[in-house]
Amino acid sequence: MPAILGSPPAFPDGPPPWPPPNENVAAAVQVALASGRWGQYHGPCVATLETQLTATFGVPHAITCASGTLAVEAALRSVGVAAGDEVILAAYEYESNFLTLHALGAKPVLVDVSPGNWNLDPAQLATAIGPKTKAILVSHLHSGLVPMNAVLAVADAHGIAVVEDAAQCPGATIGPRQCGSFGSVGTLSFGGSKLLSAGRGGALLFRESRAYQRAKLWLNRGVQPWAPLSELQATVVLPQLANLDADTQRRLASVQFLRERPVPGLQVFDNGSAVQTPAFYKAGFRYDPAAFGLPRELFCRAMRAEGIAFDVGFKALHLGRSPSRFRAVGDLAEATRASENCVKLHHPVLLHPPDVLERVARTIENVYRNAVRIRAAFPPS
Repeated sequence: MPAILGSPPAFPDGPPPWPPPNENVAAAVQVALASGRWGQYHGPCVATLETQLTATFGVPHAITCASGTLAVEAALRSVGVAAGDEVILAAYEYESNFLTLHALGAKPVLVDVSPGNWNLDPAQLATAIGPKTKAILVSHLHSGLVPMNAVLAVADAHGIAVVEDAAQCPGATIGPRQCGSFGSVGTLSFGGSKLLSAGRGGALLFRESRAYQRAKLWLNRGVQPWAPLSELQATVVLPQLANLDADTQRRLASVQFLRERPVPGLQVFDNGSAVQTPAFYKAGFRYDPAAFGLPRELFCRAMRAEGIAFDVGFKALHLGRSPSRFRAVGDLAEATRASENCVKLHHPVLLHPPDVLERVARTIENVYRNAVRIRAAFPPS
């Protein structure tokens, strides 16, 4: 019997913590504390991290900063986005990116998403471009990956910049290239729940020197950065970056394990290409309440009762907002479906051994088998 009906939970201690205990991070912090450099304005770890980011992502320039949200704003400014411009983005998207465009005085232009992974559909871009279009803002969400070569083909044909928000996918690749390295500018987040975590923080990755110089000027007051990443934050990111490839492969294997234990109504996002490696931050699933037998919110509640961190996805940007705040391209039907049917599994459990993943799979199956009883115990109000 599922925990939501009174049985002990599958994971009595709840979801695993994040960031997890990490001996290499702890050792790096101890070295920084002992040396006294952790409080320096211009310490060696920030410079080392920026150098390592350029090497990891294969770009000529990188700048660290105080948050992923700030990184997106700086990236948009660096490609010339200003008041009166239009920027194309997916209608199913992280809300902060939409609000950042408004903060700049730009107008969001919303396009639909692909049915397989509910991320931006490049086939929708050409019809969205108008005389005021300045940039395309692409996010890879919930382990979904956007076909960046298709995006770049449209952008290059029209002379439009691409800002690639890779906050959720450091370590993901499309072909031989790292996600975050395709756009004119890419952005990362080191927020508390992110795959690379410093509690807070972000970074920008540049393919173009002009955008790099613009961002550097905006992020500095004179010769001093006004919203920098701290030396201590860089200290804790470096060991995580060194282990990123190994962690990405472990998460990939864990999701493949769950994929091989299918349950009706719960389908892992399909990126549609064998040459892509997702990063699985908040691993995305297409949820069908009729096939599973539970409303989406009740499914997540049942899984949370078991100590497994399932949550609903984002609310699509065109829902519940005044149409004056954006320009919509088409009916955005797939984005609406994503808003209503996406669920996501928080990533920490994906680094755990196979016996833990087996328990996750059995728990999902148990909730599915008992869907009728759960639904009867929690009728709609």
